[in-house]
Amino acid sequence: MITIDSKQIGLESLQKKYQNAIIADVTYTAKNYLVRLCPSFPHGGIPVPNSGFTTANSVEAIWQGLKIFESEDIDTSLFSKENANELIRSSSQLGKMLGHRFGINGLEVLNYADARRRIFIRTYRWVLDYKVQDIIKWLRDATKSQTIVLLDNHINCDIYNYNEPLSHAYLVRAYVEGLPPYEDAFETITTHHYYAGRRVISWTTEERRVKTIKSCIMPQQLELSLDFKGEIL
Repeated sequence: MITIDSKQIGLESLQKKYQNAIIADVTYTAKNYLVRLCPSFPHGGIPVPNSGFTTANSVEAIWQGLKIFESEDIDTSLFSKENANELIRSSSQLGKMLGHRFGINGLEVLNYADARRRIFIRTYRWVLDYKVQDIIKWLRDATKSQTIVLLDNHINCDIYNYNEPLSHAYLVRAYVEGLPPYEDAFETITTHHYYAGRRVISWTTEERRVKTIKSCIMPQQLELSLDFKGEIL
């Protein structure tokens, strides 16, 4: 089982709340391999939606770079940034935010709800598919016998709640477990069986399986452990 909680809660309180659970920080300040789950992590080569062959280093670079403001349009220079602190663009600096441009040359300006769905969720899904499959496999294996607590700065797990930033930790859970908006991370395999004897008996079974994804990972990233109960990973 995976649950989401706030990183702002102290370790002692978390240990009391989740006894014997694996507590895992998935924010940009995580001191372990799980930092690769953070949208600000510079994986490199992430396709920018509706932008041809243009890529960016991180999901957050795409999200911030495609914002448009009263005094400034998109900023593609962010696509090559690796430091999360260089990815911030705010209304206090640039005036009222008008939305997200759908692609670097796109004419369509998306509102927040559509941008979350068509830019952030879609781009983060690409990272889950092709950059962190080793971690996803570890999480799927670990949750068979352990409780995993993912710590995030934001704990909004409702993809339709637009009043708060969406928790990327929830998107990890959604992908691992096949929940919205990543139900299609799993597929239903239908198998037809039959027995031919004096009479033919046939039946059909359905099995929900994880889709096979060809990942872009290095062998050294696969050496993971479950020996972290009660500590912040």
